[in-house]
Amino acid sequence: MAALLLILSFIFLVHLLLKKSSTKRLPPSPLKLPIIGNIYLAGSLPHRSFHSLSKRYGEVMLLQFGSKPVVVASSAKAAREIMLNQDLIFASRPRFSTADRLLYGGRDIAFAAYGDHWRKGRSMCVLHLVSNKRVQSFRPIRDEETSLMTEKIKRFSPGVVNLSKVFMDLTNDVVCRAVLGRKYGGGDDREKPFNQILKMIVEMLQRYNVGDFVPWLGWINRVNGVEAQVEKIFKMTDQFMEGLLREYREKKSSDDAVVNFADALLQLQRESKDSDPVEDDVIKALILDMFGGGTDTTFTALEWTMAELIRNPRTMKLLQKEVREVARNKNGIDINEDDLDKMPYLKAVSKESLRLHPPLPLAVPRELTQDTNLLGYDIPRGALVLVNCWAISRDPLLWENPNEFRPERFFNTSIDYKGLHFEMIPFGAGRRGCPGIGFAMSLYELALSRLVNEFDFGMPNGGREEDLDMTEAPGFAVHKKSPLLVVATPRASL
Repeated sequence: MAALLLILSFIFLVHLLLKKSSTKRLPPSPLKLPIIGNIYLAGSLPHRSFHSLSKRYGEVMLLQFGSKPVVVASSAKAAREIMLNQDLIFASRPRFSTADRLLYGGRDIAFAAYGDHWRKGRSMCVLHLVSNKRVQSFRPIRDEETSLMTEKIKRFSPGVVNLSKVFMDLTNDVVCRAVLGRKYGGGDDREKPFNQILKMIVEMLQRYNVGDFVPWLGWINRVNGVEAQVEKIFKMTDQFMEGLLREYREKKSSDDAVVNFADALLQLQRESKDSDPVEDDVIKALILDMFGGGTDTTFTALEWTMAELIRNPRTMKLLQKEVREVARNKNGIDINEDDLDKMPYLKAVSKESLRLHPPLPLAVPRELTQDTNLLGYDIPRGALVLVNCWAISRDPLLWENPNEFRPERFFNTSIDYKGLHFEMIPFGAGRRGCPGIGFAMSLYELALSRLVNEFDFGMPNGGREEDLDMTEAPGFAVHKKSPLLVVATPRASL
């Protein structure tokens, strides 16, 4: 009798649990395959694949990547819930094994879990690199490097110039000088150039690691060589960073001035108390973060903007007219950052380009730290959350003719890119929004204004502007697949 009661009690408990789970309203979901789930649907350009899926499954959909639930939000309303109304519980990051190894066990801030370490690291980065005061202190660097950029382009005239390469060099050099106090563009075989190391890190972070989603298949990375490759890149990076810190410590014996981000971090380390030390690995990880966030995204934004301007000659002429009018009133003095606020069309062009081409179209993944309800759907704790910024900024319910490049649309709206308007969030929003918007945009706008002021642009070999290839390359930050090759002709009047 007792056994029967025990069995009945167990059946009743199972029934209650099943009933409780059946009342959950999960977001719509596509067909899952065994083991891999919906990974097959991501494609080479996930932001486009998820945008197509959202037209069928809605603004919030649930995917399954191996054993990991993945929520994709594709509307401004959903983004506002995630990044504003419920920002705190959506503020953490999922743990990815490759990022964990290359970024010193989560000691950076971009991929760090939400908590005390992240708050402390972000505070250091804001205070010593991307605060308004620090951004202004780097103004001479931006001025000098954009001047060097235009001189470099003139040396190619009347030939073909690779603007993608020019923009990459510009952003690397500016960030190098602000973060490290010097450029790392060359070097011999004994010391890998820093920008090459960063390129390898970014490429490795973009690769799909099956073990992160199907843990029991993690052994594959040991067999196919990925794990060994990650370890090789980490050792190369750490060797470079160790030499860098050693160089700075030796310099500090005779010079105590704080002139760049690395100086500031090492000074904080010296001043930190034993109870709250700043470890070397934290300094290394934060330096890598500042390069990852400050170079790739700014270069990408410049590349897409110039590509759109070349494809749209009328818009280019309107922008050149505005910029050159401001320059004409300066009597031969170069355009500087004080002039940028006199250029409303340049501001509109910047916003429109960021709307169409957000540098990180899916932002950086988030991880939900507790069960919640999102627009009527039950979302489980631990879900990986992706906000499709690219889909939101092309939503026809928010934007008229959303796929057209029309800067004029920003003349009669207060919508901006700084994370306060969820119709376009190219730099994210909320606690995990990009803190370096001012740093990035000050360089972006100065470089853009000087380019359109000093050069006229055309296609190589007499090609038509409207035929410019705008295909996207797969990656975390989405670049043009083919480099931006142009003929840049200096203005005769300059």
